[in-house]
Amino acid sequence: MVSFQATEEIVLALCFGSITYGYDFSVISTTLGQPGFYAYFGLTASPKDAELYAYSNRIIGAINGLFSAGGTFGALGMAWLCESKGRKMALYVACVFGIVGGALQAGSVHIAMYLVARLITGVAVGALVTLVPLFQAEIAPPASRGFLVAQHGVLIVSGYSIAAWVGFSCYYATNPSFQWRFPLSLQVLWPLIMLCLARWIPESPRWLLVQGRTQEAWTIVARLHQRSDDPEHLFAREEFYQMSRQVDADRSMREAMSLKELWTKPSYRKRMICGAITMFASESTAILVIYNYSVILYAGLGNSGSIPLLLSAAYVTCAAIGNYFCSLMIDRVGRVRLLCIGITGCMICLIFESALDAQYTGTTNKAGLGAAVFFLFLHIVFYGSCIDPTTYVYTSEIFPTHIRTYGMGFAGAILFLTTIPYLEAAPSAFATIGWKYYLVFITISAVMIPLIFWYFPETKGLSLEEINELFGDAVVVHLTHISDEEKAELDAKIKAGEDPILAAKGARADEVERALEIQEK
Repeated sequence: MVSFQATEEIVLALCFGSITYGYDFSVISTTLGQPGFYAYFGLTASPKDAELYAYSNRIIGAINGLFSAGGTFGALGMAWLCESKGRKMALYVACVFGIVGGALQAGSVHIAMYLVARLITGVAVGALVTLVPLFQAEIAPPASRGFLVAQHGVLIVSGYSIAAWVGFSCYYATNPSFQWRFPLSLQVLWPLIMLCLARWIPESPRWLLVQGRTQEAWTIVARLHQRSDDPEHLFAREEFYQMSRQVDADRSMREAMSLKELWTKPSYRKRMICGAITMFASESTAILVIYNYSVILYAGLGNSGSIPLLLSAAYVTCAAIGNYFCSLMIDRVGRVRLLCIGITGCMICLIFESALDAQYTGTTNKAGLGAAVFFLFLHIVFYGSCIDPTTYVYTSEIFPTHIRTYGMGFAGAILFLTTIPYLEAAPSAFATIGWKYYLVFITISAVMIPLIFWYFPETKGLSLEEINELFGDAVVVHLTHISDEEKAELDAKIKAGEDPILAAKGARADEVERALEIQEK
């Protein structure tokens, strides 16, 4: 099996940004299970004091709502920053926001300070959830791009798991302040590590090509895609040849493009719709509602003490295993099929969950309450094994280079905009209508499944440039799904004169064509 060691190392380094997103998003779930947190900020988890309980639910909704609002701003801001300053500079900025937000949360002295800190942290994770899969997709080879970009999802859920187990452990701390401040302080660790590693991470070669920095782009591609069975770097040269020719073909469109064209040009509009539906459908499975309030949900199903925290930690550990399974299968099964299977499975689990909640919540029936917990776990198995990594892989690869940052920024914003009403309404919804809140997600999922199946094109196995053809745009050079004879002819052309190294020395596409014509004569 061919090894892309350099590429894998960079993908894993970028995954500290994924852990940042996962840990920061997840830590609030265990924080809401810490008695010290409620006591310090004058909140309550008990409905006995109706007025204080209602106020507490509003504050908890605001904690999650402001985080998602920050994520929306972070995703949209990252679209501009990635395009104007490059992927690497954007990574530095996102990490700084993550460090500042985490530090302010851990040091909060009143609830207003904590809410502002959650907003700042939301900006960081919104930026990272947009940037990391985009960055990974632009450096990964086509055959293993699904697996490599899926590690973003794997490490997000690993961040969930770390936060859950840390929160469970801190529940037993004798210092009530340590119970919640220590898990929050660890939010600083992951972006700090990412910030330290960023200096060794190369800039995206596709962004460099767009900027006209051809020699730098070729140096990075040659290093990332070198193979032990390819001493002439022919694979890297093919990849770079395709990238550079496609960028040349897209340059005039990029220079003339406006944001309005993202919605007026049919091929771009379909991409934007696919990106939005992917994020909306994944969040409409109720996944974040269930996880962010999992400790509260488990308590409502008859569990007490540290048991809800333990169940929450086990829940996300199942998700991490499922995400890795998905990363192994995504390049075989395909993106669209996995999304449809996963959303269908989540919908069926919610149907059973709502029925069991309606029947057994508030009772002492251990079998019925245990079954309700089981379907919550089965829900995350479907989500982690089919949906979570797939959303990031699909949205990162459907946009061409010159609009990828805008498309990913928009998709990331849809993710957070979707979570704002779901998460902010959840505490009050579960307190008033209970299991009926799940009907919202069941209905939306039932609509999303056929829409995705019939409308989304499958992208597995294709290079980022070749995916353009699925949406009706031209592809200048094909590398995958061509015959051996066509590939041999292409390699001969590259060796004869249409060489990436020639382009790296400043030759434009038309000059390369003229040079090739002279050689042919």
